[in-house]
Amino acid sequence: MFCYFDENGDGRISSAELKSCMSAVGYDLSLEEVKAIIESMDADGDGLLRLEEFIKLMERGEEDDTVMIEAFKMYEMEDQGCITSKSLKRMLSRLGYSRNIEVCQEVISKFDTNNDGVLSFEEFKNMMMA
Repeated sequence: MFCYFDENGDGRISSAELKSCMSAVGYDLSLEEVKAIIESMDADGDGLLRLEEFIKLMERGEEDDTVMIEAFKMYEMEDQGCITSKSLKRMLSRLGYSRNIEVCQEVISKFDTNNDGVLSFEEFKNMMMA
């Protein structure tokens, strides 16, 4: 998940990158709001989130599943309560990360702990935290 947020691959998430990814999952935050989020987690004061800081932000977010629920709904297929390989492929394409259906099936199988071929909300959370 960190790699998706780190759009330029420099190992740090800027406020612009965080804003962009939050917008992609349905959160329209102002730049000031995003900067405040980063500032609250920015241990070294450089105005960017490194992996360790991002993990802490995600762990803090686990306490309030609202963001994860909204992200899950973006990937979910027609309110079925699960993510299929087809819906994963569709959302990754929307985010600019086109993958073929076989890759999406592999991703799902990696996190599909009950082996039903789809991701439940809990399995999705595990995937996003991996």
